[in-house]
Amino acid sequence: MIDTTPAHPPVVDRAAWTAARAALLPLEKAGTRLHDAIAAQRRRLPMTPVQNYSFTGERGPVTLTDLFAGRSQLILHHFMFEPQWSQGCAFCSDDADNAVPHLAHLGPYDISFVRISRAPVEKLLAYSARMGWTAPWVSSGGTTFGDDWGWTRPGGGEVSGFSVYLLHSGVPHLTYRTDGRGVELMSSIAGHLDITPYGRQEAWEDSPPGWPQDGTFTKTRRHDEYDAPLPSTQP
Repeated sequence: MIDTTPAHPPVVDRAAWTAARAALLPLEKAGTRLHDAIAAQRRRLPMTPVQNYSFTGERGPVTLTDLFAGRSQLILHHFMFEPQWSQGCAFCSDDADNAVPHLAHLGPYDISFVRISRAPVEKLLAYSARMGWTAPWVSSGGTTFGDDWGWTRPGGGEVSGFSVYLLHSGVPHLTYRTDGRGVELMSSIAGHLDITPYGRQEAWEDSPPGWPQDGTFTKTRRHDEYDAPLPSTQP
């Protein structure tokens, strides 16, 4: 068999591999402990009250407190879908596929999950059906929610990410938000790629010489578009 791999890890015997794997384990354990310490600090963050905005859901107007659906905690997925777009952001779609568990798993923890965007709800529901998603999705179009809380950029454009709320004395309170690479905490695709030899194959990564690397997110598409040519621009 001809080896066509341009670069690869060194080939060693099993004993050497076992020793190298064991040498990495303390660093992984330190990373786990650091993750636990960060999560402990996250649980100690203060919270701030949020106006009970009225959004548009599948069945009409729905308030922020309605989105809790009788639970005390709420996670919002801020999904970039501009009103004029015909489909949602490819990168947010990747998050929707890989950062959202089956919602039944959140119930025992008293957590509800809702996706939110500025596009008309009819577009959101049609795209959700195309993608095979089941999470509730509401439109914040016509409200100041995105502007008030930094989910829309000055001059236009949206910010993707997640925010978390606690319902206290009938009032929604913001407890946490994250965007950019902070979303990776929830992304299963990032975790899967990070345990492979070639990783995410992006230029910013610290990889050995010769490893396949490209621009950030250049391989990311909507899950039903991987067999089609990559468009020149993606919303």
